[in-house]
Amino acid sequence: MATDLKAEKEITVEEKLKALYELQKAVSKIDEIKTLRGELPLEVQDLEDEIIGLNTRLENFETEIADIVATIASKKIEIEEARIKIAKYKEQQDNVRNNREYDNLSKEIEYQTLEIELCEKRIREFTAAQESKLAEQKSTSEQLAERKLDLEQKKGELNEIVQETKFEEEKLREHAKEIESMIESRLVAAFKRIRKNARNGLAVVYVQRDACGGCFNKIPAQRQMDIRLRKKIIVCEYCGRILVDQELAGVIPATEE
Repeated sequence: MATDLKAEKEITVEEKLKALYELQKAVSKIDEIKTLRGELPLEVQDLEDEIIGLNTRLENFETEIADIVATIASKKIEIEEARIKIAKYKEQQDNVRNNREYDNLSKEIEYQTLEIELCEKRIREFTAAQESKLAEQKSTSEQLAERKLDLEQKKGELNEIVQETKFEEEKLREHAKEIESMIESRLVAAFKRIRKNARNGLAVVYVQRDACGGCFNKIPAQRQMDIRLRKKIIVCEYCGRILVDQELAGVIPATEE
């Protein structure tokens, strides 16, 4: 711990600024790699979520169709039971002792006939519902097959890009960690905070044409002189980004300045 504190004290402001700018270059390159991948990771995730949804819908169709088939079978049993009752009531009508018994049996026959008609109507309705569900099931199955092909293609594209950039990204991340270890934790935290709030991910920028390289607001001449002296860490008063001079950023040779 004492060695680390000593190392932190020995590093100059200029070295800190150089380290911060190198860190910015490393993370910006990682950002470029992520941009190269584009929206593919999100597209893959969306397709995977959609496929889960379609599978759930197919499972629901299976359950609903099974329920309809069971209901149709139940209605057919009710029809058979009603026909048996009608046959029994008609047989009993041949042996009635008076008109009252005959009328009662006639009413029972009429009731069971109506029950048969109602069951047949329900069977027609459930059969139509079954056909509709089967059509939806087929359409969903076709949609699922298409989405699976899309997912396979998108995953292939993503894996190809990841394989191409994986080694470079790993090296950049290791390099960024090495740089972070050279700078005190409070500066690293400040760098990450500024970077998070910056729209383009730039936390460290150099002065361009007397202006901030991040927000392009003009920087007073005296402040530019302080930036070139590298005696303290200076941030843009408009956007809060850390400012460095062009020579430190390696944009122009020292002789030109």
